[in-house]
Amino acid sequence: MGMFSEITFEYQPFLYFLLAVPLLAGFYFWRNRYMHAEMQYSHSSFMQNVRKSPRLYLMHLPFILRMLALSALVIALARPQSTSHTQDINVEGIDIVVALDISGSMLAADFEPNRLEAAKATARDFVTMRPADRIGITVFSGESFTLVPLTTDHLLLMDLLGTVHTGIVEDGTAIGDGLATAINRLRESDAISKVLILLTDGINNTGVIDPLTAAEIAQMQNIRVYTVGVGSHGAVPYPFQTPFGTQYRDVEISVDEELLEEIAEMTGGRYFWADNQRALEEIYREIDQLERSKIDVMEFARKNDEYLPLVFLAMLLVGLEFILRKTWLRVTT
Repeated sequence: MGMFSEITFEYQPFLYFLLAVPLLAGFYFWRNRYMHAEMQYSHSSFMQNVRKSPRLYLMHLPFILRMLALSALVIALARPQSTSHTQDINVEGIDIVVALDISGSMLAADFEPNRLEAAKATARDFVTMRPADRIGITVFSGESFTLVPLTTDHLLLMDLLGTVHTGIVEDGTAIGDGLATAINRLRESDAISKVLILLTDGINNTGVIDPLTAAEIAQMQNIRVYTVGVGSHGAVPYPFQTPFGTQYRDVEISVDEELLEEIAEMTGGRYFWADNQRALEEIYREIDQLERSKIDVMEFARKNDEYLPLVFLAMLLVGLEFILRKTWLRVTT
């Protein structure tokens, strides 16, 4: 919500009467210069030591007060109004669940430092792009579970995302179960748009739910699924534990791209391939642009009349002029 004030005039043409003020002032000083009484003396040396009274310097004060009062009345007649603007921003957020593969193959070091850490970092960046949306995180390998349900507490979400690592559940790649868990989180959502981002680097090889069956459920629930395949083509360095510590050997890790393409196509989403971290970052940015929130801004304006203070000021100035003319600046005849 934002608010600011400005002054407008309901009867703006009245302000043209302010042009009369300098005209009256000019006439006043012209009249006082050429129409005042004069006294002639043979010489004026005797006047040199006469100290002028303060009343002489203030003789024009009543006229100045009268002009200020006139100006205040003219502005009051123009009916000044302060306008307060209030913006009511209504964000129709999108509910988004990221289903993240945490199987052992995500430790492959073709990303820096590995696929899982790169996926977590880009997911955090994506969350910061969507401050108005509810976002949830589910993870899967041989089993799947919800790490964070749909929430707008993005700080908590990113903290918990940082704790994710491989090996916290049985190893494997249960893409169908991962999809089903994420879909379950979106099933009861009443958001205008429901989005699921599935990120994996493997082939479905375990679990109780077939990935295409899960995709059909997503389609029925109007959940759009963006699928992301992660990994470099060909052999990639993978860590192995040996008696001499961690050693890396090149292995090939296959991704079922046809399955991911079919899931995305069935649900109205898109399939992306990320063979390096920059590509993964670009994918999240592209998804962000495809799923921009709809923001409706309604502006309300409330006008308040501000002429009364000017009327009171004019009355005060006229009263002060009257008092000065009748007392200290009184002209005797």
